[in-house]
Formats: sequence, structure tokens, C-alpha cells
Amino acid sequence: MARVSQGNNLSSVILQPGFKFMEDGYGLVTGTCTFKADQTASVGSTINRGSTCPVAAYSYLKAHKFQVTFDSLGVATYTVDYVGVDPGKGGVSTDPQITGSQGLTSENITTHPNFFETASGLGFSGSPIAGVGLSPGTKADPNFQAIAGTNPPEYGGNNGSTFESPKGRKFLGFKKAEFNEFYGKTNYLAPQCSLSGVFYTTNSTLVNSHRNAVGKTSGDGVFASSKSLVPDWMGTSFTISSKNQLLLAQVSFEDFGSLYKVQYELRFNREGYVASVYAKV
Repeated sequence: MARVSQGNNLSSVILQPGFKFMEDGYGLVTGTCTFKADQTASVGSTINRGSTCPVAAYSYLKAHKFQVTFDSLGVATYTVDYVGVDPGKGGVSTDPQITGSQGLTSENITTHPNFFETASGLGFSGSPIAGVGLSPGTKADPNFQAIAGTNPPEYGGNNGSTFESPKGRKFLGFKKAEFNEFYGKTNYLAPQCSLSGVFYTTNSTLVNSHRNAVGKTSGDGVFASSKSLVPDWMGTSFTISSKNQLLLAQVSFEDFGSLYKVQYELRFNREGYVASVYAKV
């Protein structure tokens, strides 16, 4: 039986009522619109990836992908997904959505902040782990004493710590068994905080700028734009003794047409990163 057509011949795509939009709370807006057209009709630029959303209030959204179905009457139904950044967030990038993990990792005992000290601080009790030797020893100029019976001579500090020189130099280990809490130990569990986050942006330059910032440090969470990669509730200043405490460790990205998804990982160091090793942004 031949098809009987009446009304609009659907020679071009027609937007259908019932479109929907959603924001994720961080500034990412997604939407879906439905169009109908004759299966032989040209969709022009309406359905193309990157085309503008036809709903005026959401014209900042761009088409990401679409699907089409054909019914028995020869009508094509196009379902188009749109993505974009809420203009209320500046229209360029969303706020970062972040997750974090605070845990412990094994570090060499000599890196402990209480290893070379003249007196315990930073919340630690008891004497410094190795100290700096007898007075007038300092961190810059230790004064460890020779250990009787050692050949070649070795020099001792607190808790059975042993060095090759009265000025410290190479640490030889904890060699006195009477200090059973330290004897033979080489490592300790140091706190480490890692943060991972994601944001979306319409600016490809911003993506490349963050990619190029991998391995660099920041004292305020800002690496390549005016937006911090760390939410305000975590703080706005991350420096100690003029050293930045945040390191951009990884950036990955995904292209959604006119929108880019950027995922990243930050490392927080409570002692700060040495600027001669890790460049500042």
C-alpha cells in the first residue's frame, strides 16, 4: 500500500516539543532535543556535531552526538545530545569536582622531619631521631661523636643512629640493639595526600596549558587559569617556608566536540616542594 502524506512534508528537520536539560551542580549542562524529518530530507547543519542548540535559553550548548531512527512511514526521528558550560560559571570552565585520599606511604627514615633537629618540634615528643650531636652541633654543622671500637671510625647520634663522619654525611643505619624501637629500621610511614578532580572547558588552550603544567607546583591551587583546582573549603593558600605544597602530577583529557573533559591528579606535600627540583607555575 502506498503511503498517504498530509500536512508538513518534513523536507527539513523540525524541532519537537519535550526537550530536556540538566546541570550537574558544577556548571556542566547537558540537554537532549528531538527532531523529525522525512527520511530523504537533508538535515543541513542542524544535526552536525558542534551545531548550536535551537532552544534560545540554551544556545550556548553544542551538539555532541545524535542517533536517528526510521519508522515505517518514512519519518526520521533524530535525538541530539548537547553539552556546554553554564554562563553563570563564566561559560569557559566548570568548577572542579574533586575527590581525595589521605594515607601513609613508606619513606626513607632520613627524610623524617624530626630526623636532624636540635630539639623535638612539629608535635613530636622525646628527642629528635638522630639529632645533630653534642653542643655546639647544629643542622648545618653537626657534631657527632666517634663510636669506640669502630674501624674505620663511625660516629653516633641519638637512638643508635650511625654516620660515617662527625658531620653526618652518609647515614649508616641504626646499629645499637639496645635501641630496639629503631634498630635495623630504614623506613617510616609518612602521610601522603593525593587529590583527583575533573572539570569541563570550552577552551582548548586551557587544556594544553594544564597539560604543560604537569610536574609544576602551585601555592594557591591555580595552575593555568584563574580557577583553582582545589575547592575553597580545602583552603586557598598552600605554601610553607616559601615552598609550594601542591604538585600537578597528571592530566588526561577527552574531546566532546566543542567541549573538553579534563581529569587531573594533585599531590600535596606538607613540607612543600623544593623549587630547584619542581618548577613553580
